Amino acid sequence: MNNNIHNFLYVIWKDPRSRRNYIIGKLLKSDGYTFEYCGEYEKAQEAGWELLDAFPEEKLYKSKDLFAAFAGRLPDPKRKGIETILKKYGLDEFDGYELLRKSTGRLPIDTYEFIDPIFPEDETVQRDFYLMGIRHHAGCEGEDCSLKPEIKVGDELILKAEPDNPSDPFAIRVETQKGQMLGYIPRYYSESISGRLSKGMTYSCIAFEISSEAECETCLKVRLRIPRE
Repeated sequence: MNNNIHNFLYVIWKDPRSRRNYIIGKLLKSDGYTFEYCGEYEKAQEAGWELLDAFPEEKLYKSKDLFAAFAGRLPDPKRKGIETILKKYGLDEFDGYELLRKSTGRLPIDTYEFIDPIFPEDETVQRDFYLMGIRHHAGCEGEDCSLKPEIKVGDELILKAEPDNPSDPFAIRVETQKGQMLGYIPRYYSESISGRLSKGMTYSCIAFEISSEAECETCLKVRLRIPRE
């Protein structure tokens, strides 16, 4: 089944204080593009978030092309070396929406990203994402990477449900093969993944990208496949 049959992305805002992720909007590609606030945007406002400057009203926005506010998060299609960037994300040609979907559109200057939802009817799932809560559980506080468990790219990781978690009843912790705690599956994926694991579906979760030079929020990216190939 085509995992992108719904053809929309959620816009996520991370509270820089609590580090909690909120779904604040939906970018839909159909005959053109639409954007609207949805999900937890009202709860995000309670946490201090404000409506995006490019979308100052709570209404449906439409555009023939990808909204400039979102396209501006992508590399210039004419820049030198764009082929290397496209190859990294498995693209043969520049497609702003697909590049946004695969790269998440994260920028170092703000706390937004775009995520590809997991739907109940998806028979197979493959997502690449950064683990949450690494700095807290490693005790590194973003200053001493040596405190994190030793892992390398390609290492198989273990998922464990944590139904008693006070912040998320669908929380899934991620551990090394030795049982060392790394972090958590992002909250916006936890319910979908938890439901599949509770049904006994197989999975593969590997360390996909590791960087000691990145911020803690982006130091470990994993690749999850359900069911396992």
